[in-house]
Order: sequence, then structure tokens, then C-alpha cells
Amino acid sequence: MSKKIIVAGGGASGMCAAIYAARNGADVTIIEKNNQLGKKLSMTGNGRCNLSNLDMDEKKYNVSAEKRMKQWLSVYGVLDVINFFKSLGIVIRSENGYLYPLSGQALTVVTAFENELKRLGVKVITNEQVKAVKAPGNDKYILLTNKGEYEADRIILATGGLSGAKSTMSTGDGYYICKQLGMDIKDTFPALVGFKCAGDEIMPQSGVRSVAEVSFMLGSEILAKEYGELQFNKDGISGFPVMQASGKVVKLISEGKPVLACINLFPDYSDEDFLSLEKEMLQLRDGRTLEEFLNGFNNKAINDMIMSRLKMSRTMKMKNISESMVLSIFDYYRNLKIRLADTYGYQASQVTSGGVSLGSIRDDMTCVSYNGIFVVGELLDVDGRCGGYNLQWAFTSGSIAGTVASL
Repeated sequence: MSKKIIVAGGGASGMCAAIYAARNGADVTIIEKNNQLGKKLSMTGNGRCNLSNLDMDEKKYNVSAEKRMKQWLSVYGVLDVINFFKSLGIVIRSENGYLYPLSGQALTVVTAFENELKRLGVKVITNEQVKAVKAPGNDKYILLTNKGEYEADRIILATGGLSGAKSTMSTGDGYYICKQLGMDIKDTFPALVGFKCAGDEIMPQSGVRSVAEVSFMLGSEILAKEYGELQFNKDGISGFPVMQASGKVVKLISEGKPVLACINLFPDYSDEDFLSLEKEMLQLRDGRTLEEFLNGFNNKAINDMIMSRLKMSRTMKMKNISESMVLSIFDYYRNLKIRLADTYGYQASQVTSGGVSLGSIRDDMTCVSYNGIFVVGELLDVDGRCGGYNLQWAFTSGSIAGTVASL
């Protein structure tokens, strides 16, 4: 007799689990509290949907997950994801190892999932919120929602974390459900997120982007160092290098630790190259103003920010500024320090750090206390870097749970 499986949550991991279970002949129902499946998935990758990455290994994930991730990725890795999407009719292209649907649209991925679920006869219930899971015995489980209750042989919890826009309704319900089932829940934080700076920091008056190397420092300790397009905001910093490092510093910032972002706005210049540039620029100490002098040196908004930080007038004549002072100005562009005070919150983050402890889960994604309850995706204490690593985890955990649950 086929297993009756309920998947709580219709995001990436939940839909993947449902498909693998249904392909094995299980009777599958998805219960989703949104009015549609894959709402967060449809927004990922700026709507382009970065599905995975050819540069895939356990080191791309949080330290507490690395050991388990190596084993899980050996079971279901990036090539398995590629083949899975081929089976859904999705053509994949690589951009420097980053894997996207050829369509360039996340919506085509969501639609492919929906089409496959329909083809397999998976029942989909939307606008219904899972509240609890009960285990009365006899290898049967009862899932309670705000509208009723459902009995199943297996339950896969794929309710997601706390990250995402309000429209995704990511409220972390699953943590409470898992805690009631005896699972250990680690403190959660927003990850892949930008940071607000201290209130008295002088920032650009409007958003501006610049390629930079950003080192996150606690005292003399370098917590993380990342390279990429940095976004300066009126009240903080975001962009690729900030998001990549966020998982390593967010807890410290939440504890009020004095974390600094040290920014090098000339990351592609060696010390020798930058010294040569300084010497060339020093030849321009004439009747032009400081604002004119810096005009071609960097973005105007960044120049204005640095002049304000140095409390220097834009109309000062360069011939009246000492060589040592000019060198101090240049140093700001390679060693700009910004004190960080907080994150932009869960609504601005892509994933959640923390969650259900991996010690509460077996290798087959079952809860250690209940053989018929599975936990997958962002609900677990697994978070990866930008670049498709978090969706890889959604598909890896979902595929393993869906396959094992149907046996």
C-alpha cells in the first residue's frame, strides 16, 4: 500500500520532497499557508532563480553544518539538481559556475514544479496554516491546521525560516512545531543580509555602488573578507560582499560587539600600483579645488562622503593642502571604516541562520524521536553563501526526505 504523506510547506524543499515521494508512488498532499506555491522561490536571484553552483562543497555552508553537508551532498549534489530540472523540462545555463534557468525567469521554475505536481496527482491545499503535529502511535501522525486536521503515515516539515518579504509569510512557525516535538532549536538570525551602520556615521546621501574588498573586523581579528559590488546606503551597507560575510558576523553584531567594516575602494590595485597612482595625483596639486581634484578619482557620492568625514571644504585649493594631508585622503579610499550596529532584519535577508539543530535529525532527514517526521530546507540549521547554495540545500534535503518517506 502506498504511503500517505503530508508535506507542510510548498516552497523549494517542500515541492521537491513532494515530487520525489510521488514519483515513488506515494499519496502526497502539500499544505501551504500562502495562496500559491513557491512564492519565495519566484523572487529568488532577483527573479532569475540561481538554482545551484558548479563550485559545490561543504565549505560553502555554516561551520556547524559542514560535516553533515559533505555526506548529504555526496548523496544528492549539483549534478543531481541539473538532472532533476532536466526531468522537469528546465534548460539550465551556467554563468561562471552559477546555474540559472535558461529562461532567466524564476517563474518558469515555479511553473515547472506546479506542472509536475499536477501530473503526479499531488493534492495542493493553499491558504491553510499548519499549527502542530501529533504522534498518537501506531506509526500514524496527525497534522493540525487552522482549518482542521489530517492523518498521514509520514509528515515532511518544510515550512521555512523567518527570512523573506512580508508577502512570503515567512514567520518561523516550524520552529515552534519542531520544539513541541522535542527538537532542539538554535537561536536564529537573518543571514545573507545587509547591515545598518551606527547612527553618527556619515554615509552617502543616496545609494551608490562600488566594487570593493570588505574586511569585517572585531578588534584586530578579521572575521571575514569578501570582494564584490558593495552598496552604500544612507543608513548602512549591503551588496554581495556584505551578504556573503553576514553569516559570520551577524551574531556578534546582535550581541552589541563593536564590529567594523573596513572597506578598500581600490581592491584591484596592489600597494605598488596605488603608490604610483598617488604620485601621479600629487602632480595635480595646483589651483583646482579639492572637489575638482577628486572628481575623476572615484564616484562623486563617495567623494562627498569622504570629504564630509574629513571635515574638509570642497572649495579648498589643492595648492593649500599639504602632501601628507592628500595622502591621508587617499588612505581613506583604501581603509574606510564603518561601525556596524544592526542588520536590515529578516524581511531584507535571503535566508535564516540557526533553526532546528542538526543533532535532532538523522542523515535521512528524519527526526531522531519520530521515524515518520522529516525536517528539510531552511527550517534546519543550515545556511550557505550566495550563489545557489541555499537552493541546493533545499533540493538536497527535499529529495532525500521525499525518497525515504515514500519507502
